[in-house]
Amino acid sequence: MKKIMLFIIIVFIASIDIAKAENRLNNADNNLEVIKDSTRLIELDKFWIELSRTVREGDFKGYKATYHEDAVVIFATGKNKRSISITSALAGWEKDFVATKSGKVKSDVKFRFSQRIGDETTAHETGIFHYTSTDSQGNELSNSFIHFEMLLVKRNGKWYGVMEYQKSKATKEEWEAL
Repeated sequence: MKKIMLFIIIVFIASIDIAKAENRLNNADNNLEVIKDSTRLIELDKFWIELSRTVREGDFKGYKATYHEDAVVIFATGKNKRSISITSALAGWEKDFVATKSGKVKSDVKFRFSQRIGDETTAHETGIFHYTSTDSQGNELSNSFIHFEMLLVKRNGKWYGVMEYQKSKATKEEWEAL
């Protein structure tokens, strides 16, 4: 009986040590994933900071460079829902960048996120952006909160937007909740 009890105790202790060892390996894997995800989020935060800078400074060339040449923009916030190429969208937005760069208009955009999914080379970001613009006299031209999604890919160490989906209007309260 003593031998059986000794055997059971040894097996029990061994199983605890094996569980601890497996847990350390799982934690190491989890830590590596957290580091990879943190690196991706830091890179993506830099992407959004750059996108905001280009809008604020009226840097059309810089803004255009944040998108993949085959990117698509989907507008679903108004009556005329449509999907267009980034080339067409940029053609429509260029005048606003020129006005901002010349000082006739002051523009800004900020982003907040409700979901950020991805890996080392792909990302799907969901949130709200807040776009504002005023004329040179300070009159408000735009003050919009928009629910959006952006699909991005990383190529040669740089993130590019491949799909921007402006889903619906958001409220200031929804913005503040993020």
